[in-house]
Formats: sequence, C-alpha cells, structure tokens
Amino acid sequence: MAVSRRHQQASAPYGDGLPHGPAASAPPPPAIGSDGGRTATECGHERGHVLDSLFHGQGYATATSRRIFCDRCRLQRWLRVEAALAASQERLGMLAPGTAAQVARACEPGRIDLASLAPEFRRTGHSLVPLLRGLAAACEAESGETVHLGATTQDIQDTAQSLEMRDVLDEADRKLTAMTTRLIALAGAHRDSLMVGRTHAQPALPITFGLKVASWLDELGRHGERLAQLRERALVAQLHGGVGTMAGFQGRGQELLTDFAARLGLGEPVVGWHVARDRVAEYGTTLALLTGTLARIAEEIRVLSRAEVGELSEGWEYGRVGSSTMPHKRNPERSEQVVLLARLARSAAALGIEGMVQEHERDARGLRMEWVTVADVSHYTLAALAILNEVLAGLQVHRERMAANAASVAEFLCTEALMLALGERIGKQSAHTLVYAVSQQAQSDGRPLRACVRECVDITSQIPATALDDLLDPARYVGEAGALTDRAVAHARLRPPPYGPSGTPLAARAEEEVPS
Repeated sequence: MAVSRRHQQASAPYGDGLPHGPAASAPPPPAIGSDGGRTATECGHERGHVLDSLFHGQGYATATSRRIFCDRCRLQRWLRVEAALAASQERLGMLAPGTAAQVARACEPGRIDLASLAPEFRRTGHSLVPLLRGLAAACEAESGETVHLGATTQDIQDTAQSLEMRDVLDEADRKLTAMTTRLIALAGAHRDSLMVGRTHAQPALPITFGLKVASWLDELGRHGERLAQLRERALVAQLHGGVGTMAGFQGRGQELLTDFAARLGLGEPVVGWHVARDRVAEYGTTLALLTGTLARIAEEIRVLSRAEVGELSEGWEYGRVGSSTMPHKRNPERSEQVVLLARLARSAAALGIEGMVQEHERDARGLRMEWVTVADVSHYTLAALAILNEVLAGLQVHRERMAANAASVAEFLCTEALMLALGERIGKQSAHTLVYAVSQQAQSDGRPLRACVRECVDITSQIPATALDDLLDPARYVGEAGALTDRAVAHARLRPPPYGPSGTPLAARAEEEVPS
C-alpha cells in the first residue's frame, strides 16, 4: 500500500523532542519505602492508578506507551507544536523575521521548568495557559508576545494528540510486524501437524495446527491494513481558531494550515474538527479490534494449555510463581492478561465513541474524555502486543499430544468422510441419517464407532472393510489444510511492511528461533 507523502516527514523520537532509548530511559520505580527519601512508614500517595502500580503496572502499559503519554513529554510535545506554529507564521510573513528561532529556543527541553507549572495549572484550571505563560517568559525580547497567535488551546492539543497517536501506531506496527514474522514461521513449521478441530468446544473434524495459525496470521494482516488506512484519515493537524473560522489568522489561515501540517508530518483536514471526533473514535475502535484478535489468539493458547488438552503451553522460567499455596502451578497468566487488556481496550474505545456527541462548535466534555480514552486504549493495546509477542516467542507446541488427542477420537472426527463416501452410493441425506444413528448409538453405548459401523449391514454392504479403514483415518481427511496454510503464509509475505513517519519500513524485531 502506498504511503502518503504527508506521513513521510521525519519526526523527533516519540514526537516530543526529548531524548529516549536505553541511555535516557526512565529509571525503575523506587523501592517501597524509598520514594522521595521517605521512610517505609510514610507514603506520598503518588501511585493511585494501576498503570502506576509498582506491583501490577508492567501488565497494563509498556515503556514506550509511558514515554508517549507521560506528563513531561506531553507538555514538551505541546511546545513543539507551538514552535511549528511560529515557524509557519514567520514563513508567511505573519511574524517578524527571527521570531520563530527565538520561540524554538524557548521550547527546547529544559528551558521551561515544567514541574514548576503544576501549581498554576491547578490555580487557573486551564490545561494550556500556564504553559503558554511559561513559554512567553522564556522567550527573548518581544517574541513571547506573539506566541500562540490566532490559535486556540484545542488547536495545539488536538495536533499534539495526533502526534501521540502516530507514535502509538508506529510502535503498534513494529510489534505487529514482529508478531507476523513469528506466525509465518510457526505456520510453516506446523503446516502438517495433525490436531483436533473443535466446534462448540467439542471434537469436530481433523485440522492442522498450521491452519489454525494461518487464521491468526490472516486476521492480523487485515489489522495491518486498517492501521495504514487509519493513518491517512486520523493523523491530521488542527488549526482553526476558537470556533473553526480561522478568523485570527489575518486571512492566511488555509495557507498557514498547509505549512503547519507539513512541518509536523500530519495531514491537512478540509475543515476544523473541534467537535467532529470521528477520527479519534476510529483510532480507538481500530486498536480495540486489533486487541480483539490478540485476545482470540491468547484465549486459544490458554484453552489448549489445559492439562486435559496439553497441546500448547506458555514458555516458563524457573522462578515464576503460579500460586502462594499450590507450588506446582504453572498458569498461562500472560495469555490471560492479553484477554483482559482486550476487554479494557474495548471499554476505552466505547467511551471514545461517546465523545463524538458534542454541542455547537466546542464542547470540552468529549475532549476531556479523550484525554483518558486515547491514552488508555493505547497503553492496553501496546501492552497486549508486547505480552503476546513474548508468549509466542516462548510458545511450546506439543505436536505428539495433538496427534494423540486426534487418535483418541479419530473415528468420530471422520463421520463426515464416512457420510460423504456413503452418500455417493445412497444419497447424502440418507447417508447422514444412517451415520447419525450409528455414531449417536456408539457414543451412548460407549463403544468404538468402528465396531458399530462394522455391525451395520446398510453401511458394510456399500463400503468394503479396507475402504472403511481409510475413511476412519483422520490424517487422510485434513482436506486442503496444507495448501491453505501455504496460501496464508504467501499472502502475509506479500503484504507491504508497515511504514513509519519517515517513509521507511519499520523493522521487525522477531526472534529467529521457531517454537517446536
């Protein structure tokens, strides 16, 4: 899929201009009793949300999602947008030469004491004005008087939110590419691994594990396409003034928007979207759809890891504890967490849709709901992607157990094959009635189906014993499972890689090893 040039603009890491990476990553949370130098009996009550929990937080967010949505990075991102606005206005002659450079210097990390602004945010009750005052004070000469000229708060914050969403999509694409790479290898390795196909949680017909994985792979591919399409629609700038008329931009509003959006690598909307929140709602629902598929995969792994099934199991390392009272437990808790995160993502996405209902030309209720939902759905989605990638990297596939489970119900997996072969002689409907009666009687009496079939003259008179043995062999009735697996793998390989804002493919970070 071609990538629009507007999404090929280079951007600062995580869109905030702050250094990130191993050398600059946030330190680990302080140990209990060491927060801010307090003793073990003191508490500052800073950690009131599960995302911030010293105990549980790692299961609900990732290092990347925390960098994107932390307060400091968010305020710095707003400053970056203000600097871009000044640069565009100077280019169009709306500001004196040299003003943009002075504003840009004032917006550099460390020039404004962001922590000191907290009391002003509380005192004013406004989400941006204290930062604007701090920026104006940090500017040289008179340049601070021109900051934010003609714009409204939501212009800055909506634009910055688009940058945040882009950073999330970049990371989601990376994780999705890594997952796709793993699943391609897994499907190929188990192309012909026989297992029980189940419907309504009961044995149905034989399949291969490769085909099951192919279904996951194909579904994730469609999510990759959705993420690419979402970029085109949702990642746009906002610069339309108080009620969307651009009245404060000296008649140059549309030119200004074009330059401003291009500087930030964002799309240019046709009109303002202060109350048209379908883009943000689509962002949330698209991520919720993705997590739905992740949950389907994780739930399958969880169910197939039950001791009585034993076909899959999560990787396990010595030191992981499953129970405080049952020392033997090895629980599929990572798969369970992915299912939980998908539920939370759906809840956040639903609130995002609620935010679409707004009044007149501005309505802070929906906007403030997005402050919660955009971050939440992003945290949950990136966490789900990271955790499931970890599960897949260590997934244990027990193909001998798969084959044994198939052998234990082999004859009943082949009733369709028997029915269709018999139907060629007596008609499909008559064959269904006959095989139904024999198979149900076998189950009720607890007898092998093969024995009951051999006692049925209406069947043995039509199908010889040698042919009957072949018909009741599940390995002979996997249909085109292998070819379909090959097709899904080939299709996944042909899909274009996801693209980040630089226009270059986002590299997969998959492990080379394939679980056996």
